[in-house]
Amino acid sequence: MKRATVRDLRNDFAKLETWLGEGEEIQIEKRGKPIAMLMPMGGRSLRTVKMPDFEARLKETWGERIFTAEEVKAMRDAELEGEEG
Repeated sequence: MKRATVRDLRNDFAKLETWLGEGEEIQIEKRGKPIAMLMPMGGRSLRTVKMPDFEARLKETWGERIFTAEEVKAMRDAELEGEEG
């Protein structure tokens, strides 16, 4: 069982929602004393969204290539020329 404070409930509900989505029960405390329990809804599962692996996609596209400041400036200038064209 996880523990959270009233402040966590107010300011960081996303974390608590994630715990609930993982099936955790959460004890809510105020000034160190338990005041409530949060439990996930039975039979309902929250849909999780799998985020794409952006780092892998960048590596696939560019490999280990690191651009210098001059190369980046040249690429940006070339893009701007195409827009003005």
